[in-house]
Amino acid sequence: MLLEGRNAIIYGAAGGIGSAVARGFAREGATVHLVGRTLKKLDALAGEIRAAGGKAETAEFDALDEAAIDEHAASVASSAGSVDISMNVITHNDVQGTPLVEMSLADLESPVRTAVRTNFLTARAAARHMIGQGSGVILMFGGDGDPLPGYHLGGLQVAFSAMEALRRGLACELGPQGVRVVTLRTGGIPETIPAGAGLDDAIRDMVDATMLKRTASLEDVARVAAFAASDHARSMTATALNISCGTMVD
Repeated sequence: MLLEGRNAIIYGAAGGIGSAVARGFAREGATVHLVGRTLKKLDALAGEIRAAGGKAETAEFDALDEAAIDEHAASVASSAGSVDISMNVITHNDVQGTPLVEMSLADLESPVRTAVRTNFLTARAAARHMIGQGSGVILMFGGDGDPLPGYHLGGLQVAFSAMEALRRGLACELGPQGVRVVTLRTGGIPETIPAGAGLDDAIRDMVDATMLKRTASLEDVARVAAFAASDHARSMTATALNISCGTMVD
């Protein structure tokens, strides 16, 4: 088991990506601490994980709330003995479909402010405990990417680029203390798009843009996240793991 005995905090755990990662971490032996704004969904996921033999705890708060984030991380460190993994996959409140020249400043800024604030606060809270341990892994999700011709992504890619700048800074500062910081990059996960959303053309474009002619699945994300958080990836930091099936060329 890749993560046996580890404690992982997952922010946005009730969403599609968060729940897949939580199941994957638990399957690999980690105790998952599920954070979100809807306790009913978190408890349902925790119940599923426990029924499968895993360990899960829940906490209801907004991952933009500085005090709540710090208090929860301290509580996990105190009660569980460590904070080994932190992953933030909350939604960034992005507005898409409007050309930049027609977009309001508020709509452009929304995902940038959300992404930078939440990733900074959750990474900082975890790192303060990881430094004392001399180990830990902070995972981000998104990453730099080229604009998609024909689509208006608003501030989404700006937010991803800001996250990558934050990841680089954190990795540089925390590396000497044994803390790794890694980003998972995809070209889009069709499973996260609600049925009936009218985005069939966009999904086909996602697939067509890949070299493998398929996109990464939620299970792919979960498996790569578990690998990145494990000692098998102990030499990896300050980098992005490209799981875009060839959409992005490094």
